[in-house]
Amino acid sequence: MNLRDKMLAVIEDVNNQLAERDELVEMIAIALLSRKNLFILGAPGQAKSYAINCFRSRIKGARQFERLLSKQTDEEQLFGRVDLASLIPGSVPESAIRCYPEYEDLKARLEWALSDFRQHMNDTQAKERLDAATERIKAFRAAVGALHCTGEPTVQTAGKIPEADIVFLDECFKANDGVLNSLLTALNERKYTNEGHTYAIPTVSFFAASNEIPNFNDPQEKILQALYDRLELKVVTSDISDRAKRLAVLRDKQAGLTAGNNADFTLDELRSMQKEAAAIPVPDSINELMDDILCELRKSVTVSDRKYLNFYPVAQAKAWLRGHSEVQPDDLLALKNYLWEKPTDIPLVETTLNRMCINPMQDKVNDIRAAAKEIFDELNTSVDGGVESRKAFRKFRSELLRVYGLYTELSGKAQSDGEKAMLDALLEELETSSRSAHEKYGFTYAALEELAGLQ
Repeated sequence: MNLRDKMLAVIEDVNNQLAERDELVEMIAIALLSRKNLFILGAPGQAKSYAINCFRSRIKGARQFERLLSKQTDEEQLFGRVDLASLIPGSVPESAIRCYPEYEDLKARLEWALSDFRQHMNDTQAKERLDAATERIKAFRAAVGALHCTGEPTVQTAGKIPEADIVFLDECFKANDGVLNSLLTALNERKYTNEGHTYAIPTVSFFAASNEIPNFNDPQEKILQALYDRLELKVVTSDISDRAKRLAVLRDKQAGLTAGNNADFTLDELRSMQKEAAAIPVPDSINELMDDILCELRKSVTVSDRKYLNFYPVAQAKAWLRGHSEVQPDDLLALKNYLWEKPTDIPLVETTLNRMCINPMQDKVNDIRAAAKEIFDELNTSVDGGVESRKAFRKFRSELLRVYGLYTELSGKAQSDGEKAMLDALLEELETSSRSAHEKYGFTYAALEELAGLQ
């Protein structure tokens, strides 16, 4: 089984354990493949946490961190606390001693010697063995302490975000200001700062969930905008709408049935998947299409330059999942969960993507057709006869040649027979309307190609 098949098998397996969460499960996969962060918005009880936990449990060897945030959550609970031993001269920080597997062997020997001595309190040799084991572990700790003595405090990060590959933060907007500042750097730069030192963290993706979005117009909640922006991918969940699926979930729950965790992949395999996805080519035509989408969306909603300039990893991940050799227009449909800021933006984003990506050539042809119609309508409403009429016709022909230029540029990008036929039909429409206009105003008709050559 190749890497793509392994990821698809996990997606299918997780979907079998959930109902109506296909979109969420796919976005979890895309977040992992693109190393982006994912936010899930939904009411309590909509299996947001379950979906995340079900998926991340399939990544073997990945260190996990999960925390339900509240105003009482402090930085130590997320990023670790200062190892007090590092502040005491001669003591050994736990983070340093854990680096030596020999230490565990010495501990085991000491534990055995202590147990033996307790059973033979009057045995001189048992006492000597205990003393020897104690001295050996003391000497080892002293040596490690001398080797790692820096005079600076160290932080115990075991089991915290700095040593986690996958992080899930539930009720993410409940964090206090101190925790929020640390999270911002972690989410955006994959770094954290403690005791004046900045460290890289290995986290692949941060997953966060909440049942509400803060009111960013409220000065007290405005600070949460930065955290919200760093959760690039966003999915909205809802209650199960299909009655049959609801009943199926209910029966499985009553019967105590759970699907088996048959599909999985390793953390190293995930890294290889990320490399394969990142290697998917993004053609210039896709970048141009994305720019068209940006301009269209900006007529109604806000899309930052940062979002626009970082769209391609999401598209590459979608293309990789679909087995495409390069990013194709319909791979951009995955951006539905990337381009919106407010849930009310989703219908417009989805409609725009569907219109411009499912058949982008048709959309461009329609734009040219609309521009041509506007030119013809303007001519038909101009003054009939005289100098003004001739001026209007000259303006009409100039504008028509501009539209013909758009057609010529677009025809050079046609790939399939269907696209070529669509453009042939457009040209025929332009020629027919041009001939009609020339005859009406008493000008000699010439094909648009000939007119363009005379310029």
